[in-house]
Amino acid sequence: MPETAIADHGMIGDLQTAALVTTGGSIDWFCSPRFDSPSIFGALLDDERGGRFSVHPTGPYTSKQMYYPDTAVLITRFTGADGIGEVVDFMPPADGDATAKHRIARLVRCVRGKITFEMVVAPRFDYGRRPHEAILFGHGAVFVSSEMSLTLHPVREPGDEHLAEPRIEGSDVRLRLGLTTGQVRGVVLETDTAEPPREIRLAEFTDLFDDTVGWWRSWLARSTYRGRWREIVARSAITLKLLTYRPTGGLVAAPTLGLPEELGGERNWDYRYTWVRDASFSVSALLALGFTEEAARFGGWLGDRIREGGRDQAEGGPLAVLYRVDGTTDLREEDLSHWSGYRGSTPVRIGNDAAGQLQLDIYGEALDSVFAADQAGFGLPHRGWTAVRAALDWLGEHWDQPEEGIWETRGGRRSFTYGRLMSWVAFDRGLRMASTHGRPAPVEDWTWQRDSIYDQILNQGWHRTRQAFVQHYTGDELDASLLRMPRTGFLPSRDPLWLSTLDAIRNDLVTDSLVYRYDPAASPDGLTGSEGTFSLCSFAYADALTRAGRLDEAQAAFEKMLTYANHVGLYAEEIAPSGEQLGNFPQAFTHLALIDAAVTLDAALG
Repeated sequence: MPETAIADHGMIGDLQTAALVTTGGSIDWFCSPRFDSPSIFGALLDDERGGRFSVHPTGPYTSKQMYYPDTAVLITRFTGADGIGEVVDFMPPADGDATAKHRIARLVRCVRGKITFEMVVAPRFDYGRRPHEAILFGHGAVFVSSEMSLTLHPVREPGDEHLAEPRIEGSDVRLRLGLTTGQVRGVVLETDTAEPPREIRLAEFTDLFDDTVGWWRSWLARSTYRGRWREIVARSAITLKLLTYRPTGGLVAAPTLGLPEELGGERNWDYRYTWVRDASFSVSALLALGFTEEAARFGGWLGDRIREGGRDQAEGGPLAVLYRVDGTTDLREEDLSHWSGYRGSTPVRIGNDAAGQLQLDIYGEALDSVFAADQAGFGLPHRGWTAVRAALDWLGEHWDQPEEGIWETRGGRRSFTYGRLMSWVAFDRGLRMASTHGRPAPVEDWTWQRDSIYDQILNQGWHRTRQAFVQHYTGDELDASLLRMPRTGFLPSRDPLWLSTLDAIRNDLVTDSLVYRYDPAASPDGLTGSEGTFSLCSFAYADALTRAGRLDEAQAAFEKMLTYANHVGLYAEEIAPSGEQLGNFPQAFTHLALIDAAVTLDAALG
């Protein structure tokens, strides 16, 4: 099959895992039973060995894709020479407990005329490393590997004509389905069930569809956002919910791995985990939309990690940079050498060695989210405050050292200005909470630490020649992470030092509305090649312009960024010079930044 662009996908999910569906009707990415489990369908990263579940017309066709309004139900519509058909894809939301049972529902309908669909179910278990057997039954099929099984249930009424006869080809199941106006069929693919395949009545499938639609609409109705960009903000909120692992409340950075930041390059990472940074940003973004339950869940997940203090206190501190969705930290990186990678981009990595890095900014982001939740009325129990104190005590002894930084560079540790900035935030928020609630704390020590960091940033992070705050203390390179400086309250948003920095970032890192994280040529990061603009930073730029009072520029930058969304409002990590989306998809961080920028700009415009 022809290779599908990263942006040519929609996402469905059940709050424990997710699947990507191409505009051509193929599920080419799906991991089970969790986001961070081995893949079952992985054609996105290897067309021959990855596996897929495709449904598409047999003849020439054009296709369009949309979400059923205010839901995560995806509709792919095909127009052929003789008719119009559609595939409706969704995953019924899973309960709150972790489960290995997940369902992908695929309804196939002829809307007008006549149309013949071809369906191919070709799983490749464990990233294509584990063989399986396909077995046909009177009512469907089963795919069995040594560790997992898939069951394919047909959707039809008892008296319906059998319009297709499935057949086995190797370890795959293939069938053709001819439909005329109004005819409906479908399948439900179920993981890890002991039940044999059964015919699912159309009424039962319709109930499943209605329940799923109702669940998503009921959830979205809790949003309090009534601003100018309601549709794209709602889509971003749904996307963040889809990327949340319901049993723990952890938010994965993306459901994918290995999608390149540069085509053919080595910047290919596994994002199916929960970063402290992303989870922290999500608290304020979701609170701004009125999703207090989700913010509390993320805050609870974060609080658990702080209380666990599961790392070497002398090296990485009480927080790891990232975790699996269940809160564990076994993330050893390895290569899938048998996979060709997206458009030849190798290595394809699973796991992520960034888990062992020192990234000091996570403490500021974590404490800022705890502070935001506290301000929203959630409160901080005694055990939580004890953990906060322990984290700040550790940070007080370790903030003044080189680190890998927010962008997880692999070129050696440096004294990154952003890491220092967020360390300042950590102490500032701790002091505010101690003062507000009269909590016991070494206030004098924390105050000295906070003020020392402030002075150090002004003395060493400010570059007089560049007239800007720079990436790290030993160079003059700029870094878009510092666009968050006014949001933290470190300096007023219209302070001359900050406005000068904003101008310098615009001159060096901004091209139209698109923003680079930094310049790898000027500031080597230990990796070969370059990358596209970083969409998170592009939305942060619009937010910074808003706070600086440059509303016309901010609105233009924000609305230009909206044009880079894909056809259903989703964003990958980066935008290539060609305008195509690059990196893991969809990326939670980008959708979080979109919400932040939309809320800030909408309030400023009045």
